[in-house]
Amino acid sequence: MDITQLSDMAILRMIGDFVKKKRIAIQKTQDQLAEEAGMSRSTLSLLERGEKVHLLTLIQALRVLGELQLLEAFEVPQQISPIEYIKLQKKHERQRVRNADMAADNPPSEW
Repeated sequence: MDITQLSDMAILRMIGDFVKKKRIAIQKTQDQLAEEAGMSRSTLSLLERGEKVHLLTLIQALRVLGELQLLEAFEVPQQISPIEYIKLQKKHERQRVRNADMAADNPPSEW
């Protein structure tokens, strides 16, 4: 199936079918899943029918279903900019070390 060819409403129905099938697979009623997810049964029913619901509703349902890993696709890896990389390199470059004996031979001036 080419998901890019589906309408937004078709994708919502596909997500709803997924949630419903997972709920049935773990043998939970809508009432049970809704209570565990902290939502009303009617909100869960809307989600399962592919109706418009808040994104938070989907996240709550996926958490209870043990399917939060599906959202890892949205994780943006942290990248460092080239300028920040150069600054970090300069910060870690070796600094000049003064010889402790030289510092003792040349006492600070009294200015």
